[in-house]
Amino acid sequence: MLSRTASDLYWMSRYLERAENLARMLDVSYSLSLMPQDGQDDGLHEIAMPLLITGTLDDYVERHGELHAERLLHFFALDANNPASIYSCLGAARASAHAVRGRITADMWENINATWLEIRGIADQGLSRYGISRFCEWVKERSHLFRGATLGTIMRHDAFRFIRLGTFIERADNTLRLLDARYEMLELRGHDTEVVADTTAHGYYQWSALLRALSSFEAYT
Repeated sequence: MLSRTASDLYWMSRYLERAENLARMLDVSYSLSLMPQDGQDDGLHEIAMPLLITGTLDDYVERHGELHAERLLHFFALDANNPASIYSCLGAARASAHAVRGRITADMWENINATWLEIRGIADQGLSRYGISRFCEWVKERSHLFRGATLGTIMRHDAFRFIRLGTFIERADNTLRLLDARYEMLELRGHDTEVVADTTAHGYYQWSALLRALSSFEAYT
């Protein structure tokens, strides 16, 4: 296999996994922001968590200034100028898939191409009209469909191995970033993470949300 082909397969799966991880982060951060908070700005800080995780805080501030819930959600969901947005990740995944069209199955290509066409329609419609929770569920569903098509239709050769490698490396990277960002936020608020997690309702929901963002809540409980 050519190294260029291996790279496209690897990044195709990484970008798809990244889009799903971003959708999970946005969903739980948005849900936490709607809960009663200790401080006036705590809800906004919850939505801003993806900025810490993806390292895009400076880019956001440069373009949009102070934190604003609606702008933050658009920045991570449908902003074509943000390389870390779900829209950009799905576009990059589709471009990589197109480059290796002959090494993936028809079901895989049709899934990822349809996903790209659909998100362009969602972008035209607008996130506020489509709904943030509905959008996040749609992203997760499309990622699961692609993974199912991959496992169900492709031969277990080098292409399959590079696809799986990209998925698991992205998942591991995202897990570490999430843990680091959550711990950093608790430290900035002056909390002992063990006390927050064990004795306060808000701490319980924060750590439960973290597990849900990692798709591991049911496994942990």
